[in-house]
Amino acid sequence: MPKKVFFGLMLFAFALTSYSGHAQERPYFITYSHEMEEPGNLEVKLGNVAGKPPSGSRFLGSALELEYGATAWWTMEAYLDGQVTQHDRTVFTGYRWENRFRPLLREHWINPVIYIEFENINGADKALLEIVGHDGKENLIDPNGQARTEKKREIELKLILGSNHKGWNISENFIMEKNLAGSPWEFGYAWGVSRPLALAAKSHDCTFCGEKFQAGVEMYGGLGERYSFGTSETSHYFGPAINWSAPNGLVLSFSPQFGLNDHSVPHLFRFGVSYEIDQFLSRFHRGNK
Repeated sequence: MPKKVFFGLMLFAFALTSYSGHAQERPYFITYSHEMEEPGNLEVKLGNVAGKPPSGSRFLGSALELEYGATAWWTMEAYLDGQVTQHDRTVFTGYRWENRFRPLLREHWINPVIYIEFENINGADKALLEIVGHDGKENLIDPNGQARTEKKREIELKLILGSNHKGWNISENFIMEKNLAGSPWEFGYAWGVSRPLALAAKSHDCTFCGEKFQAGVEMYGGLGERYSFGTSETSHYFGPAINWSAPNGLVLSFSPQFGLNDHSVPHLFRFGVSYEIDQFLSRFHRGNK
């Protein structure tokens, strides 16, 4: 896909936000909570990550996400990935198709969600939506023209566990990923803890009230592969995260993240913007009447 088409789709997606709506979401960038998209709602999100490997150039990886609540127990999501690297070309790096299923609809102490994703990306992808196996800073230094020749058609599975208690959310993800070309299974993890800055909503509208902010911490990294499971020669990241629900329905998110060992990029800066459109398909039905 040409880069003009990729960025055109980004602009089109955010044009949809002229509809009124609001988003309630955790501040995590990598970790999934057990909370599903409301049935019929569409969330549009642009997530970005910026960094610089010690022996490479600065980069900005982006993922445009379209998340739709099919039912109360099924959420589906499509991603379009791209990146730009300093002194190099801007490239479209592929797409992902994700489905999440929640087997237990009632709230429990621990709530499981099953995640299944197909990825069709290339080696130039720098969205860094997960870290698995022995992914590290060395994977981010090849020139885009060379890296994009590596094709990655992969299946990714996650077990998502989440709990809510007195305003706190605790989420844990165990990740399994396999390249369909025959590579061994790779493993990774992510976890996050967060809560709103205030639990009780004000009786009047406000812009910077505590309930408009959610803050927490997030950690994620690789756990090797089938023949070398563990943390040896894997990369790991940790950092605070915060988001703010603006009055117009946008949610702005930010997280500075720190590499925890020599295999990691020293610093990553993640930022995103999202918008939730209530009852997306119904709006078209009403417009035809």
